[in-house]
Amino acid sequence: MKRREFMTIVGGAVGWPLVGRAQQPAMPVMGFLSARTFDDSKNLLAAFREGLNTNGYVEGQNITIEYRWAEGQYNRLPDLANDLVHRNIALLVATGGEPSALAAKAATSTIPIVFTVGGDPIKAGIVASLNRPGGNATGVSLLTIAPEAKRLGLLNELVPGSGTFGILLDPNYTTSEATLQEVRDAARAINRPLQIAKACNPAELDAAFAMLAQQHAVALLVTADPFFDTRQSQIVALAAQYELPAVYQFRDYAVAGGLMSYGISITDGYRQLGVYAGQILKGAKPADLLIYQSIKFELIINLKTAKTLGIKISDNLISIADEVIE
Repeated sequence: MKRREFMTIVGGAVGWPLVGRAQQPAMPVMGFLSARTFDDSKNLLAAFREGLNTNGYVEGQNITIEYRWAEGQYNRLPDLANDLVHRNIALLVATGGEPSALAAKAATSTIPIVFTVGGDPIKAGIVASLNRPGGNATGVSLLTIAPEAKRLGLLNELVPGSGTFGILLDPNYTTSEATLQEVRDAARAINRPLQIAKACNPAELDAAFAMLAQQHAVALLVTADPFFDTRQSQIVALAAQYELPAVYQFRDYAVAGGLMSYGISITDGYRQLGVYAGQILKGAKPADLLIYQSIKFELIINLKTAKTLGIKISDNLISIADEVIE
């Protein structure tokens, strides 16, 4: 055998494993659908990835994630969900409340789904049971609706008297009617009149605040809604412009200059979402993973904003606050 022929044979043999490696299966792809925007979800994505990492999955290393953002426009969610489903994904994560979860459920009955919702996923028709969801979906209930009465009570302690409370509500959000009923019941219990201001786009937000000022609202409850989360800066700025003391659902609002927030730790919820996603990628069935309900609630008070508004925060509120921003 000539030396050149020998080198060719050896070279071919050495090359075989390289061909085998080139044919290794691609990384699994996860779809990530959100009613929110990327900019207002950066801390949530960090928490989600932390949860994913606990099961050994690292984005870009052994899992690829395809993102779709509805940016507060709920009517875009069905098309975005269908687009992800047709991309051969192994798992669909649906975040940003009931509209995302419902769009995901309508798009597929076979691909595993992990979701976040603000209320009761049974009432929303997403799962059959909290302990054994059944079907192809499970997830996290962030319990954003239940604390609305508590938020109104905190507002009543913050601004005592008989003045009218403004309620900012998005009529397009799935749980708006349940939220409104919750708030009205709470208002009757403390004998406070309400002025409902509805908004589902940026221009309507401006008009809503102007109307509340004309109606002499003395304080504001911003109800839980992913659309409002996407317009956090605008809402906080409008509350400051009209000198309206306001209470919100998440800590981010208080950090951004809002007066007070009361609700669950949303980052804890998204971390659990990542944990569930990792478990399902490893073979767990959504039907066997109970619905996780956040139990960590936090009261955040921004004293700097209180001083700007000329509001004295009671010693009681200060004492029960989990965090005071000065």
